[in-house]
Amino acid sequence: MSKQALFGKTLNEIKDICKELGMPAFVAKQLADWLYKKKVSEFDSMVNISKKNRAILSEQYIIGLTNYNKVQESVDGTKKYLFTTVSNQFIEAAYIPSENRKTLCVSSQVGCKMGCLFCMTGKQGFQKNLTTGEILNQMVSIPETDELTNLVYMGMGEPMDNIEEVMKSLEIITSDWGFAWSPRRINVSTIGVIPAMRKFIEESEAHLAISLHSPYNEQRKELMPIENVYPIEQVMDTLKEYDFGRQRRISFEYIMFDGVNDSPEHAKELVRLMSGVNARINLIKFHPIPDTPLTGSSDVIMERFKEVLEQKKVITTIRKSRGEDIYAACGLLSTKKMLEKNQDKDY
Repeated sequence: MSKQALFGKTLNEIKDICKELGMPAFVAKQLADWLYKKKVSEFDSMVNISKKNRAILSEQYIIGLTNYNKVQESVDGTKKYLFTTVSNQFIEAAYIPSENRKTLCVSSQVGCKMGCLFCMTGKQGFQKNLTTGEILNQMVSIPETDELTNLVYMGMGEPMDNIEEVMKSLEIITSDWGFAWSPRRINVSTIGVIPAMRKFIEESEAHLAISLHSPYNEQRKELMPIENVYPIEQVMDTLKEYDFGRQRRISFEYIMFDGVNDSPEHAKELVRLMSGVNARINLIKFHPIPDTPLTGSSDVIMERFKEVLEQKKVITTIRKSRGEDIYAACGLLSTKKMLEKNQDKDY
């Protein structure tokens, strides 16, 4: 039987482990400090824990940190890190530096089951949910770990489809005994999985991003099958139930497809749909991926779309493309690796 990883355990879980192993209660806080503040990779580095207790821990547990196995760097400074999971599958994280921010985009699943028409990760299919430790490992096992200012759960997978592990990761990141980050430095995306979204809103203070991509039900169904289960109007009604306050932000992600969702009528319907929800819109340029009929809207069309929204007092940003030359946003590297692995095994 393989040993469990300690990295990724909450303080309460570590307390239970210490109790089970017959260790003093204070050891749990020491362990959390070594894991999340000092980010050590071996038990022998935990010098304020007795050799006896370190030996007991190492007999039954591992730290659980793993190095990335490949990195690609874009001409604009964006880096994409490829990791192998415990189950020998592939995920990636994108490091996106700018003048004022150093953002990491992390994955929450291997592949994705949501099947969005425009998403390369969805074409990979779903393999597994990441553990809390595998999510956090993306943060601490890159050279830029101490430079990070912001975190976005916008990599591979649907975070709300792995809500328990995502919530545990947020607890560790934002707790005083953990990484002690402000939740305002974190943005978690969803395509609108309402039950899990409720849990996130009620139990976290991190920002929320909704992948919208069309204000029309039938068209959104074609782009995003989740619309058949949780229509966007229900998502909006759910958001209206909560007071997000001044500091917490809701944003809508809107990828623009040429001749599909980029007309002035779409913009006006977006304004109507967003009525009563204090949110902003991020317009995103689509870069074609293999085996999709979609192409991206032109810069001119995106600017016109933005003008219509701003005339209606909707805060709108055209998100600058980053890492386009290394496919930093679409999961292509991990998908390619997964296909290569399967071909090697004659799957």
